[in-house]
Amino acid sequence: MLKGANAPVPAMIVQVELGWRPGGGVPDVDASALLLAGSGKVRSDADFVFYNQPGHASGAVRHEGKRTQGTVVTDHIAIDLGRVEPSVERIVLAASADGGSFGQVPGLYVRVIDPADGAEIARYESADATVETAFILGELYRRQGGWRFRAVGQGYQSGLAGLATDFGITVDEPRHSASAASTPAPSAPVPASASVPTASTPAPVRLSKITLTKESPSVSLTKQGGTSGAMRVNLNWQVRKQFTGWGSKLGRAMAMHADLDLDLCALFELTDGRKGVVQALGNAFGALHQPPYIQLDGDDRTGSAAGGENLTVNLDHKDKLRRVVIFVAIYSGARSFADLHATVTLQPQHGAPIEFSLDECTVPSTVCALALLTNQDGDLVVQREARFLVPERGVSPQRTIDHAYGWGMNWTPGRK
Repeated sequence: MLKGANAPVPAMIVQVELGWRPGGGVPDVDASALLLAGSGKVRSDADFVFYNQPGHASGAVRHEGKRTQGTVVTDHIAIDLGRVEPSVERIVLAASADGGSFGQVPGLYVRVIDPADGAEIARYESADATVETAFILGELYRRQGGWRFRAVGQGYQSGLAGLATDFGITVDEPRHSASAASTPAPSAPVPASASVPTASTPAPVRLSKITLTKESPSVSLTKQGGTSGAMRVNLNWQVRKQFTGWGSKLGRAMAMHADLDLDLCALFELTDGRKGVVQALGNAFGALHQPPYIQLDGDDRTGSAAGGENLTVNLDHKDKLRRVVIFVAIYSGARSFADLHATVTLQPQHGAPIEFSLDECTVPSTVCALALLTNQDGDLVVQREARFLVPERGVSPQRTIDHAYGWGMNWTPGRK
């Protein structure tokens, strides 16, 4: 499609795919969506769906995360148009560049897919980006009782914060003074008082995040503000050779993996020397307000970003934690991680979220160490591990992790 062109959207359930070609010097890119009322503004900050706020309260829009597909990286937003509230007239589909501009991002495109059969409904490729750090690539809008997609191609030099603020979002980061590269519709300035939360005003939206890589694998929770409250650890996944359908990261075309069950677990060692495991196996779900101060939320089989496997660490008691290994094991449904792609997000109650993707698995691994948390003079440091391990014959994934990290525990068979 050319910029400004539009097309009907016959499907009520669609997936929006943002894609680009990664490489040296190419910044990371994130997809987001804003649900707009007739005023052209969001009704509240809850109408902004992105990596730090992945699900809309209505259930109509959900950020599903990134995948690597050959030489292309994609980020995904799932939309059920039938559940979009009547007061929402448009859904703006945006992209933001982290650590560079879109002039450094080759092959940028957005497309709308019907997940029922994988058919491409609309596609727009951006070819004229230069210094922009945020882009409105397209929008879904109501027309005569139905929905249409319009290719927009409007760039901003003020990043995601500037784009979001123009649509009425209150963010906790100052906007850059630069204006949009393509002049957007004028908007009323946000009063200074609006950025200060009160008893009746919700806290501003946080846009900051930390991505751990091989080159920069660790971060201090203290230095980035995560010193208290609950820290949620989420694991979501999808099949690499995938077709993704609504409501499940696995997709209908991957029915062979319908029984896939990954278990998020944690080995812990407290400062008083006690050791143990938090896992669904054996119903060892842990506890938040007493040792081990780690609790598994439940056992999920979808892998969705809104659900997935989750556990919570109580940072109010971080001084009682000596070290924690967060790991994932394949309980059933797959022989290894080779065909799976997973993303790990650690979301402190205070402070920026920490995220990383697992590398491609090239060994017959059924257990992967995700992250290592260590107490360093009262500061909890998060280390990206992304370490695939291959258990010896007859050795459980838990024993394998124990041996690799020197926990020295005794293990007995268990079941869910």
